[in-house]
Amino acid sequence: MDTSTILWIASALLLIAGFAGLLLPALPGVLLVFAGLVFAAWAEGFAFVGWGTISILAILTVAAYAIDAVAGLLGAKRFGAGKYGLAGATIGTVIGLAFGLPGIIAGPFIGAVLGELYAQKDVHAAGIAGIGVWIGIAVGTAVRIAIAFVMVGVFLFARFV
Repeated sequence: MDTSTILWIASALLLIAGFAGLLLPALPGVLLVFAGLVFAAWAEGFAFVGWGTISILAILTVAAYAIDAVAGLLGAKRFGAGKYGLAGATIGTVIGLAFGLPGIIAGPFIGAVLGELYAQKDVHAAGIAGIGVWIGIAVGTAVRIAIAFVMVGVFLFARFV
């Protein structure tokens, strides 16, 4: 098998894993999509997609992660979470990873609620902060997915136009 074929296969596998990773938090979805697109450009010797396009894709990759992180925090803040609620959501996210999808969904919420209860807020206010974390995570996920599709669009535009 020649190098080009190996690169195309690697590109396809990375793209498949990347798009799966947009919904499965255990995989770095946007980063894998970026790597898959770089491998596709490399398979053609960067003849059609050059370093300018690769740089744009890199910027979009970093932006996706930054927006995703900020969205969760802004959602929590918007719904009244304080520093303990934010810290609890972060800890809950990390612990939730060990429990698969249910933990990933419930962990940030439970962490935010426990953090707010620790800060002496009532159950209602703590619950609202937890819902804010969920909304922020949902917005961050939607933005991450949208950016991944924009990245593919930028790549295809550079490749075929």
